[in-house]
Amino acid sequence: MGNDAPPRRPATLLTTNEVAALLRVHPKHVYRLLKRGLPARRVGDEWRYDEADVLAWSRGAPAVEPAETPEVSPPPLLAANGDLAIEALFDEGRERSAPLVGFVLSDHATGLARLESGVVLGAGCHGDHAPASLGGEKLAWLHLAVRELGIAHRKGLRLRRISGIVGRRLASRPRTAGIRRHLDEALSREGVEPERAYMRAEEYRSHRDAVMAVARGDAEVALASRAWAAHAGLGFTPVVAEAYGLVFRAVHLGDPRVLALCELAQTGRYRERLAHHAGYDTTRAGHLQLGRSHS
Repeated sequence: MGNDAPPRRPATLLTTNEVAALLRVHPKHVYRLLKRGLPARRVGDEWRYDEADVLAWSRGAPAVEPAETPEVSPPPLLAANGDLAIEALFDEGRERSAPLVGFVLSDHATGLARLESGVVLGAGCHGDHAPASLGGEKLAWLHLAVRELGIAHRKGLRLRRISGIVGRRLASRPRTAGIRRHLDEALSREGVEPERAYMRAEEYRSHRDAVMAVARGDAEVALASRAWAAHAGLGFTPVVAEAYGLVFRAVHLGDPRVLALCELAQTGRYRERLAHHAGYDTTRAGHLQLGRSHS
């Protein structure tokens, strides 16, 4: 006799926010449910959920989360774009035998997304867009430096105006990178439609990769920090100076790895390391602030 059971329909994969709406809970609570066995799978850097599995699991899950559920410690990783301020911090940490922390390459927006999902300990953040909270949790801001961002280019090329990059081969950054917003604002102030600058652009994942494209001759100009431009032996035209630092969940300030990073940033030796690179002001390096919402 054949099997008369109806075939299961294809899985409908939901995002964390969609699961939160389905279960009528805050998105932050979905991550707590993961610790209690909520079925999920990783897709790249994000969680995805089978709708049927979620509903089946929710029918057998306790309605109230046990108070004793432990907080899972995030891995020893920072989501950052490889800024030289981060490299100097790691170098200082290795010399002082501080707890090891690494980084995953991320721009501003994707770094915050990784921090919110709990897959990293902290995230690189900058400018007026360093948030005071994330997913309902207060954040702590660790100031590293004020850095210069702008246009890296071969030496000898003179850009009298930022709009001089229009029509040139541009090593750009993704739209989610904060430096893109600064460039767009600078072009708009000069009366130029920002999209014109990207007609011959190719996107690169980091400041380092962007300046290396110019150094190789694959691009004429690049969006990058002054520090990386100087590191690659390139000329530089500034666009903006902005605060750069790290954000952590405030509840993790007692984590030995976070404490070590804060202490390292406060040392004179860390300031000396950054002084070897162009484009940094470390006057307030190591300053820690809760609930920072603007520079």
